[in-house]
Amino acid sequence: MDERTFYRETQVSKAATLNCPFCHTQDSYDLRWLLRRKIDRLPRNADERDRAKFAKATSYMVLMDDRASCKNVRCRKTFEVSGIKTTAFLTD
Repeated sequence: MDERTFYRETQVSKAATLNCPFCHTQDSYDLRWLLRRKIDRLPRNADERDRAKFAKATSYMVLMDDRASCKNVRCRKTFEVSGIKTTAFLTD
């Protein structure tokens, strides 16, 4: 059974404060995250290995955006998002 069957996937945007490395302007950027929430019950066609995987599975978020464009009108350069963890585990 595929691991993705254990989760419901949605996209969420969260604000993060980032600094442009070119013009050193600090601003708030909306970054896209893929939110994977663990489903309540195991699917019916699961075997013993799937039950073990499901017991260990937890909800988590994965950062989808790896680049952002500077909001400063004079700069507008694209820079890599750094200083933010790419995976965040959630507590239910």
